[in-house]
Amino acid sequence: MTDTGRRAELAASLERVRERIARACVAAGRPPDAVTLTAVTKTYPASDVLLLAGLGVTDVAENRDQEASVKTDVVRAEGVRLRWHFVGQLQRNKAKSVAGYADVIESVDSVRLAEALSRAAAGREVPIEVLLQVSLDSDPARGGVSGDDLWRVSDAVTSSEGLRLGGLMAVAPLGADPRPAFARLQVLAGQMALRYPGADTVSAGMSGDLEAAVEYGATHVRIGTSLLGMRNSLR
Repeated sequence: MTDTGRRAELAASLERVRERIARACVAAGRPPDAVTLTAVTKTYPASDVLLLAGLGVTDVAENRDQEASVKTDVVRAEGVRLRWHFVGQLQRNKAKSVAGYADVIESVDSVRLAEALSRAAAGREVPIEVLLQVSLDSDPARGGVSGDDLWRVSDAVTSSEGLRLGGLMAVAPLGADPRPAFARLQVLAGQMALRYPGADTVSAGMSGDLEAAVEYGATHVRIGTSLLGMRNSLR
């Protein structure tokens, strides 16, 4: 597919996703522009990221350091500035690398990881925004923090050099109605914002459940398939 054809394909998908978000906002009694689209570009080439940037996308997300570190270099070499999110489970030994390009890290779920990121981000002119990943299904394989650990990790972030607590991130349980889980997340987000003024970001909702996430207060939705197409078809 030519760049022109791919751009047209992405433009059409982007319009449909933006319409879904706007409709969801209206249905929830929120302003149509209350939710930010974060394009999940993992497995897709830097050329797609550049096309999305040209179409007005400002936030993009990656989940693997090896891929993201190369892709961010390519995009920045073209003079394009985006807000890069890291959304994958992050090992402490990758903290320094990810801190070199990520503006937002959405998957912090332990004090030790917060400490590693703080060391990696020390001296940054602009702190890394940190979202704490909340477990909505108690599955340790999917990452996330729960119970009082949420506040222990929050305190660790707020006392760390180079980091700024932005709010919460969560993934809905697999194979279940996402609304009860997102309702729990909404309660936690309210508690977070009261305890830490300004930490009011809620990253929740993906291609299959963005409407439910918006209904329960998501400020950011992470969209991959509905925007870029089925993975592997473009590889």
